[in-house]
Amino acid sequence: MAYLQYIGIFTILAVGQTWADLKVSEHDIKVHVNSNTSYLLYLTGSIAENISVTLDIQHPDLIAVHPPKINFSQNEAGNTWKINVKGLNAGHSIVSANVTPANVTDVSQAFVRITIEKSDALYHLSTVVGWIYFLAWSISFYPQIYSNYKRKSVVGLNFDYLSLNLVGFIMYALFNCGLFWIPDIELEYFRRYPKGLNPVQVNDIFFSLHAVFATVITIFQCFMYERGTQRVSTTARIIHCIFAVFILISIILAAVNTLAWLDFLYYCSYVKLCITLIKYVPQAFYNYKRKSTVGWSIGNIFLDFTGGILSMLQMILNAYNYDDWESIFGDPTKFGLGFFSVAFDVFFIIQHYVLYRMNVSPLLRITQTAQTIHRSFNCWTTAITKKHRKIYLREFPTRLVLPCGSSIIINYPVPRQIITLPLDINTLSPMDRQLRIAARTTVSKVKIEDEINIDFDETEYYTVKN
Repeated sequence: MAYLQYIGIFTILAVGQTWADLKVSEHDIKVHVNSNTSYLLYLTGSIAENISVTLDIQHPDLIAVHPPKINFSQNEAGNTWKINVKGLNAGHSIVSANVTPANVTDVSQAFVRITIEKSDALYHLSTVVGWIYFLAWSISFYPQIYSNYKRKSVVGLNFDYLSLNLVGFIMYALFNCGLFWIPDIELEYFRRYPKGLNPVQVNDIFFSLHAVFATVITIFQCFMYERGTQRVSTTARIIHCIFAVFILISIILAAVNTLAWLDFLYYCSYVKLCITLIKYVPQAFYNYKRKSTVGWSIGNIFLDFTGGILSMLQMILNAYNYDDWESIFGDPTKFGLGFFSVAFDVFFIIQHYVLYRMNVSPLLRITQTAQTIHRSFNCWTTAITKKHRKIYLREFPTRLVLPCGSSIIINYPVPRQIITLPLDINTLSPMDRQLRIAARTTVSKVKIEDEINIDFDETEYYTVKN
């Protein structure tokens, strides 16, 4: 009975004591170098005893706060203090609150992320550059789609590149949508990084979903239009299988609570990074093997090149404005991926305009009008044979005669009616082999000459007159 009385007294005391939270008016503040700003630090309710709050600055060389220490009185609701912040040097810093004694109030939300910038103009310029490269990357899918539609063919577009692109953007979309829209995963992220920001924004979600949509449209074109003998290579299928097994194992581990779902999304982003490093290689090798870039839209490359250059420019502008060069050289992943993509874009431009420039006939440049196309013949010229092309827009159905005598229809890159494969005589029986060899033996022709009578006496026909 006494035990129950103690429990009742403890419950009354616990209910009667209200824990107040120490909070700030805003969590993100921007200030210029040698300028001042402020925020409010307040209690959400009364406290049972006096407390002392000390402001802890992550980088004291970047900002200065006043007052550095505050005292809150007990049983006094609505305590509010104005904290003044002065920017000393460009960069990023966090101001946190430490309370003494520690068990009186909750200070988990009493922090401010402060950005100290050199110039507000550079901030707006960086924002404009960011939107431009976002638009450039978003519309970079459509030149290839339009080229396929105009030609009614996807010959020249490598299927390995297309399949890797689809898998990469699906992984990127999973990461963005999961971290932005699933509350449990977002809560898990903030548990790990209590003073961090969600790295996924609305434009990231739009870009990833739009990229998946545009890539699926291009894949549909591969089934609708002429594709020749192209298919996804065995090497690409092996790579897809490796990624699929990796993702499947990660899903199973996350489902049985061995792996956090946030880590699963990170693994999806790692797959996207790996694909970005290798996805351009199949298309570059395909162009090299064909010695041509016909069918591979150069407009896509120019827009991707523009987006990559502007992305790196934005990183450089932010690094200078916030004096944060470690974001580039300390963690070069993002900058290195952008530079890697730009390097491949330059290589594709060299392939198109330098290495294989002569392999693109003027008649195949569909972006030019009929008035600007220069032809090497006119109405006063003629030819006694057909015009020979180095490349053709499409493949042609051709009858292929096999060594066994049967025939099939194939697509051949040059217009031909029939092609006969040679016979391997080593596969024949001895008797058939002898007959074939005998048939191949050159037969000498015997020339028969008529005999000429040379005993002709012309004097027999002379007539002598007396």
